[in-house]
Amino acid sequence: MSLDEDARWLEWVTKQFESIAGDDKEIDLDEFKTALKVKESFFAERFFALFDSDGSSSISLDELLKALDLLIHGSETDKLRFLFQVYDVDGQYLDVHILTRPGQVFILSGSAGSGSIDPDELRTVLKSCLRESAISLPEEKLDDLTLALFESADKDNSGAITFEELKAELETFPEVMENLTISAANWLKPPDLDQKKRQTPRYLTRAYWHNNSRKLLFLCVYACLSLLLFVGAVLQHSYGGAWYMVAKGCGQCLNFNCTFVMVLMLRRCLTWLRATWVVRILPLDQNILLHQIVGYAILCFTLVHTTAHIFNFVQLSEGSEYSLWEYLLTTRPGIGWVKGTASVTGVVLQVVICLMVLCSSTFVRRSGHFEVFYWSHLSFVWVWSLLMVHCANFWKWFVVPGLVFLLEKIVGIAVSRMGGLYIVEVNLLPSKVTHLVIKRPQFFHFKPGDYVYINIPVIAKYEWHPFTISSAPEQSDSLWLHVRSMGQWTNRLYEYFRQPESQTVSHKRLATSLRDRRQLMKAQVSAKFGENHRFCNIKCYVDGPYGTPTRQIFASEHAVLIGAGIGITPFASILQSIMYRYRRRKQNCPNCNYSWCENIKDSDMKLRKVDFIWINRDQKSFEWFVSLLTKLEMDQADEEPEGRFLEMHMYMTSALSKNDMKAIGLQMALDLLAKKEKRDSITGLRTRTQPGRPEWGKVFQKVSEENKGKVHVFYCGSPALAKVIKAQCEHFGFNFYKENF
Repeated sequence: MSLDEDARWLEWVTKQFESIAGDDKEIDLDEFKTALKVKESFFAERFFALFDSDGSSSISLDELLKALDLLIHGSETDKLRFLFQVYDVDGQYLDVHILTRPGQVFILSGSAGSGSIDPDELRTVLKSCLRESAISLPEEKLDDLTLALFESADKDNSGAITFEELKAELETFPEVMENLTISAANWLKPPDLDQKKRQTPRYLTRAYWHNNSRKLLFLCVYACLSLLLFVGAVLQHSYGGAWYMVAKGCGQCLNFNCTFVMVLMLRRCLTWLRATWVVRILPLDQNILLHQIVGYAILCFTLVHTTAHIFNFVQLSEGSEYSLWEYLLTTRPGIGWVKGTASVTGVVLQVVICLMVLCSSTFVRRSGHFEVFYWSHLSFVWVWSLLMVHCANFWKWFVVPGLVFLLEKIVGIAVSRMGGLYIVEVNLLPSKVTHLVIKRPQFFHFKPGDYVYINIPVIAKYEWHPFTISSAPEQSDSLWLHVRSMGQWTNRLYEYFRQPESQTVSHKRLATSLRDRRQLMKAQVSAKFGENHRFCNIKCYVDGPYGTPTRQIFASEHAVLIGAGIGITPFASILQSIMYRYRRRKQNCPNCNYSWCENIKDSDMKLRKVDFIWINRDQKSFEWFVSLLTKLEMDQADEEPEGRFLEMHMYMTSALSKNDMKAIGLQMALDLLAKKEKRDSITGLRTRTQPGRPEWGKVFQKVSEENKGKVHVFYCGSPALAKVIKAQCEHFGFNFYKENF
């Protein structure tokens, strides 16, 4: 952290102190927690005791600033000494416990402030570290972590860690020492001070214009075409006055946009185009964004169009027998080609379009009310119908795209009704994820990362919802969907299978319907040993598959897959498919157990390297997908000639990173135990779970230095993180693809 940031942080601490301290200009322990936003009692009390130099049970501003100044500007030894004193805890915190290691038995009784760290003190600290990082581990694992760190640090086997031994141990972790020497202010500062202002706006950089050239060119052509249509209509109706000309100009633009907004959602056509050369010219992967832009353009044009007509009617009413309200809300003036209904249909269209845009807003779709967006968006049928009546020329714009749209819908209905599709198995996974297993029909073919629309009549008879397919195409017997409970429909789905009465097919009926005694035995075992896993026979309908930007992955040389939370689902299918293809390339030596993967290119897969990054908020969020990741790890040889083909990177954002004093010991212990057991304590994978958020600059710098070919980054997750990752991709010259739903 720079000197300016240190000064800003100290200034913030001073203001916090002055706002909380009373007339006595001192703060007690509770006020100290509030001032520095330190919530966990153990660390709060340890910091407070060390800052209270005179032992008065309160801290003055001078005492606080003196201690913090030492941490910021002190030597490396000063900072290490402070860390040691935090770990050399008072006896009141200690848990009486027994730990063993080869040749020794430790009976933990505790020694307060003894100048050395005993195993019980270390265990107490690590237990507090786990609570700070929201990590839940069994007591046995906590013992293992304590022993791993203690065995490594206690060089002389004396049964206690001295300051010199702790210093020597920390020096074996360069990243920890680096954070200690940068600034101790990192240990306590609030997260909002981490934000840095960009010197140059991202949209003004050359990299942004280069990497978004297709989208920007498309928008320029779209804007120019809209302008030409507007000007042409204005000139054509110059006889009617200024307001009439503006209304007609906007009306012509609405004819085009109300048709074009539909073209951007022709999913089957876009899926087909993704397999052609057109994908290199048109921004097909950003059709949802363009659809939103055109939707907002329609709103703007309708508002201006309506306003212009109102002013025009004001002028007409001044020299006419009809009043303004008759012009606006009745058919008496005879305006319009269908019995003078232009004004009335125009008012209705204005209201419907405004409601559609409002209900399509992010705060509606992302706040658990997706159904509001879904049902209001179906109003497009009424909009097109009213436009036919409202405008005499709209049908000319609509007829061809409308026929294609109708054909797509007919094909979609036909495909969804072909064959009997049934949900045959359900798993209720952690983080309220519902894993649906659907018997896959023979005619259903898809690509990795594709998505479908699914309708489950027992949940909602008329609602269709999009979900990414999480099984690989090579898995021919079933189709997987993983559904996170985030809205009304998804919550109803989870609750339907969670309740005992949701077992819609009894064991006897299941055996009768499937004619399979083995299936009955599985169902009985499931009912006996796990209510979260059950077999069923529930009718459903599937429309799709539809292509996504991830279809480009097998044309990449170095792919970086980034999933945030449930955003992992498209990569579940992709990773499985990659490993199926990887196994086909894998070679085994006939004379020994050595195996390797030939580094060849083919039409099926050009991939030379895959980096998979999964970012989760908490420990529980990892559990539902770990079994698949474990299998993928086992599929690879331990050593590859040019490094591992698939590298996994796990991040847990609730866990405190190594630059936080409240987590240094824990992260060191987790590293040591993972190295010893060759397994991560949090997920059980070989891949070590990293605390905090990725430092994207360092991550992409490492990817760039590997020189495995052109890098393509595929992302699925929150829009806010997408902006951060896209900006880094522009900086490094990587291609960026984002899932849009």
